[in-house]
Amino acid sequence: MEQKQIAIVGAGTGGLLACKYCLSKGFNPIVFDFESGIGGVWAKTIKTTRLQLPKAMYQFSDFPWPASVTDDFPTQQEMIEYIRSYATHFNLMPHINFNSRVKGISYDGPSSDTWSLWNGTGEAFPPEGKWNLTVENTKTATTQTYKADFVILCVGRFKDIPNIPKFPDGKGPEIFRGKAIHSTEYAAMDHDAAAEFVKGKKVTVVGFGKTGLDIAREISAINGPEHPCTIVYRKDHWKLGNWFPWGLALVNFMFCRMTVLSVHKPGESLLLSLLATLLFPIRWGIWTLLETHAKMTLPLAKYNMVPKHGLSNDFSSGLLLYMPNPELFFDAVEKGSIKLVKSPSFTFYEKGIAAGNGQEIKADVVIYATGFNGVEKLKNVFESPKFGHYIAGSPRVPLYRETIPTRIPQAAVIGFSDGLSSLYTSEMRCRWVAALLEGSVKLPSIKEMQKDIVNWDEYMKQSSGEYHTRSFFGGLEIWYNDLLCNDMGMNPMRKKGLLANLFEPYEPRDYAEI
Repeated sequence: MEQKQIAIVGAGTGGLLACKYCLSKGFNPIVFDFESGIGGVWAKTIKTTRLQLPKAMYQFSDFPWPASVTDDFPTQQEMIEYIRSYATHFNLMPHINFNSRVKGISYDGPSSDTWSLWNGTGEAFPPEGKWNLTVENTKTATTQTYKADFVILCVGRFKDIPNIPKFPDGKGPEIFRGKAIHSTEYAAMDHDAAAEFVKGKKVTVVGFGKTGLDIAREISAINGPEHPCTIVYRKDHWKLGNWFPWGLALVNFMFCRMTVLSVHKPGESLLLSLLATLLFPIRWGIWTLLETHAKMTLPLAKYNMVPKHGLSNDFSSGLLLYMPNPELFFDAVEKGSIKLVKSPSFTFYEKGIAAGNGQEIKADVVIYATGFNGVEKLKNVFESPKFGHYIAGSPRVPLYRETIPTRIPQAAVIGFSDGLSSLYTSEMRCRWVAALLEGSVKLPSIKEMQKDIVNWDEYMKQSSGEYHTRSFFGGLEIWYNDLLCNDMGMNPMRKKGLLANLFEPYEPRDYAEI
């Protein structure tokens, strides 16, 4: 039987996992990445970047962290070394083509418009149909076309296409006398070059998520109160300065099956729905206690940073921010090294930024920490406008099991939707896709898959509100993994004994193959 060719786009953690699991099923994967090395978003970050979750929740299931990494929150350098060790251990490097930019992919096969089953047959490999990948070697400036029986897109959503705010004519960065860049440009600089770039300058950072926080802290440490760094942001979100409030491990609560039982879930039975309703007051009480702890231990009220919404909303939307060493941040605010400006909008003027509240902020440098346009990035991979519309034509990218585009044949997407630990969720998806390629996972009809997608859409609208298009399902990792395990014929109860399955946290290593 002919060995099927699997093309994988991206050599971040998702691409490496896809490659590893395809190899484990006897397939022939080839990976393309336009960078010169592996790692994806971890390959190049600002100097102070660390893992936000304890490392036990961010590791490969069958490749634990080395004993030499003792900190619960490894540095970027430790993270990239861990990823490289994984790739070396499973001999993935020979399958990766670096400096290879996938300019576009086109499908040579029958139309999917009238299919009732995915690929027309419900199988991963229909009788006819191939993908053509146009790949540019960025070193030699040559282009080559590769053929594949299946494509796995591991392009991520937090890299490459910056999300730049739009401005009225005459009020954008074109009138600004200083320099306006995106955080990705700042992160791409050598660490010494980045420090020199901002040294002695008035810098304004737009955005107060993880990246904005890290950049502002780094700049304030360089410049001090003589040249304060200003953070301009629209809305307050909850921040935690400790993963162990009152000495209790918060991740044990987040990744516990009992916690999941207190949440209404897409596709749940009547019994589970009733149970979630009964347990909701307990869950509400825990979130309220966490809000109280945050307000007691962080000076949020002093600096007008208390959000108007509940902490559970940010948790469900992926906007809950862990702030390591919070006393250093608030000390910088107190001393004037960091200034906070809350404004619903802003524009530029010649000397800096004009906030929507009427305040003018003088700046030499403006850094957008405003994220990335992941939808546009994924859409642009496809040469077919029709396939691009399937990706971008809905408010939220429609993927069955957050992986399969139902009207795009012989293709899967890894890492677009996210959970609290992207590595955790990506590994289970890659294992599921490999089982699908092998034929041990059977998909329902396109109609049934689209109905399931709608159910997940409704869940995310209820849990995340205006942020539901982020496709974040924090807190439902166990439920999601249960669905994938059932599809693959694996026992979803990964621990020994009822009490352990209910109350002990589920870690990636619980899903190591037995």
